Amino acid sequence: MALFMLCMSPVMALKVLTGHGAIIDTTTAAGKLVFGIFAALAEFERELIAERTSAGLASARARGRNGGRPYKMTPVKLRLAMASMGQPETKVSTLCQELGITRQTLYRHISPDGQLRADGIKLLNRG
Repeated sequence: MALFMLCMSPVMALKVLTGHGAIIDTTTAAGKLVFGIFAALAEFERELIAERTSAGLASARARGRNGGRPYKMTPVKLRLAMASMGQPETKVSTLCQELGITRQTLYRHISPDGQLRADGIKLLNRG
């Protein structure tokens, strides 16, 4: 609609010169009408797509499917990491490599002394 309003200003006009019978000239009343109808149809189609997308996501959630990327950290990996982080000889880089997670993911869930953080507690309660 912004493009339509921009084209309504007296200094700018749109003229479609090529196409199979699709001559649009916004300097005329008929051209403004056609352009406005196309804009309304495009907005309507966009709203339909948004409605269908949200209905599809709601339907998937009702069937127990949640979208998004799976979490790298699992409850099993978290418990193993907690036990390992409590030991002073543990190398964090080796532990992360064995678990298939990044250092940031590890420290987001567990503190350096092996205590659970908020995301770790949330993960254990969810899983």
